[in-house]
Amino acid sequence: MGICITKVCDNDAMIKKTAPPPDLEFEPEFVTGLKKIFEEMIIFNQVIGLKITSLKPSMVRGRIDMKRDLIGHFAFNRLHGGVISAGLDAMAGLAVMAAIGARHMDEAPMQRLHRFAKLGTIDLRVDYLRPAISEHFELRAEVLRLGSRVASVRMEFLSASGELLSTGTAAYIVS
Repeated sequence: MGICITKVCDNDAMIKKTAPPPDLEFEPEFVTGLKKIFEEMIIFNQVIGLKITSLKPSMVRGRIDMKRDLIGHFAFNRLHGGVISAGLDAMAGLAVMAAIGARHMDEAPMQRLHRFAKLGTIDLRVDYLRPAISEHFELRAEVLRLGSRVASVRMEFLSASGELLSTGTAAYIVS
């Protein structure tokens, strides 16, 4: 029940790949469950203070508030690059979870939440464009392609004023 965006030849059979309808909304039970997994059960996300601010099938957004524990360069009060890469990796994984959830809207919300057990990062690339100095940061991620085994994601890391500080791309195993 999506919009056909491309056709791909897979083992000599034509398969339609679909994107979720742009107005698709997740059920509150699914959103609550995904937030619990992401913000409470993944302890490292708690350590860096990563919170979900928007959860849509097409894009997810998050926020990290600057705090003393995250400083990477003491003289400039600059965010540590490892926090940036870890945050982008986490948001990309969340984007894949949202895309998988949207793909299986015919299943109950709790059933969809169990699909994420095998999700893992295959490849991660981060480009640091500017020093990360801000009172908080916004993170965005969107799935470019969700295949049956691998997902490709693009991410952005922005300052409180919306200045692009870092970008990333990643691949995730989904099966």
